[in-house]
Amino acid sequence: MKNKVKELKTTVSLRGLRQKKRRNSKLFSVSTKGNTAKYAQTNTTLQLKPGIWVRLRQQKFLFFLLIPGILYFTLFHYVPMYGIQLAFKKWIPPLGIFGSPWIGLATFKKMFSLSFSLQVIRNTFEISVLQIIFGFPAPIILALLLNELRFVKFRKTIQTISYLPHFLSWAVVSGLVIEMLSPNRGIYGYLAELLNFQPIILIQSKTYFRSILITSGIWKTVGWGSVIYLATMAGIDPALYEASSIDGANRFQNILHITLPCLRPVIVILLIFQLSGLLQVSFDPVFNLYNPAVFEVAEVLSTYTYRVAFGNQSDYALSTAIGLANNVIAFILLILANKGAKWISSEYGIW
Repeated sequence: MKNKVKELKTTVSLRGLRQKKRRNSKLFSVSTKGNTAKYAQTNTTLQLKPGIWVRLRQQKFLFFLLIPGILYFTLFHYVPMYGIQLAFKKWIPPLGIFGSPWIGLATFKKMFSLSFSLQVIRNTFEISVLQIIFGFPAPIILALLLNELRFVKFRKTIQTISYLPHFLSWAVVSGLVIEMLSPNRGIYGYLAELLNFQPIILIQSKTYFRSILITSGIWKTVGWGSVIYLATMAGIDPALYEASSIDGANRFQNILHITLPCLRPVIVILLIFQLSGLLQVSFDPVFNLYNPAVFEVAEVLSTYTYRVAFGNQSDYALSTAIGLANNVIAFILLILANKGAKWISSEYGIW
């Protein structure tokens, strides 16, 4: 009798546990347009495992925000890529791109056989290296100097003045540079007259052209380039500076041991992009500043491609081959630069 009562109690308790478990944990599904979203509900949590179409509906406004960017890159970066096939074809205007006959790598052989192409590649590489050596550290130095200013109004004034050239086109900036360096009516001409020395046309000098190009580029971009570094420095914990001050560190030591280490990830990422463009000198500054007197030291791949395509030659196949080879090299340099950053530290790199 006692055993029967004990078994009955055990059966009742097991049934109670099962019923309680069913109440506290339920698994049900909701079907929406052929997609099943499964929900696991417990007494403490609600876990959602929606399908892809459910997620699209839930986040539709975020995807709407992506549409302008997707359209821009599709129309102006991906659709024009069909013209790459010109590098492997003999361009015949009446036949069009698709009707022109294939010639394989003949255009690339022609590109490397040109005597002037090696000079253009060397000019591009040398100007890019100069831009990295002198142009890359300039925004960092300006940001560090602005960050150390304690007079807020003066700092904002300097920031505004340094930002202004960024909003001027290179056509305007080049005109200003040419006028300022004019031996007849510019600042350089007035200084030559004041100091009583014979001025030269600097913009037509092979010796000074690259210095003018690099300096004008720094002046135009240094302010805008410092924005990202100032934003990063604004996120540094002030407690780090307070602790270093208590330990007796001065401002220069704070820059070396706190500010620069915090800027290091940003610096590495921007340097990777800079290194990937070793053979991609910007077209606008060179095109607006150079002239036939300095072609030997000023002609770079971007301007050479333009002159080949729209100059006397009108060789669209050759210009396409030059551009394609330039982009492939830039992609390889990007991968190598990222690998180098990863080799230095696994925390750095863009992927």
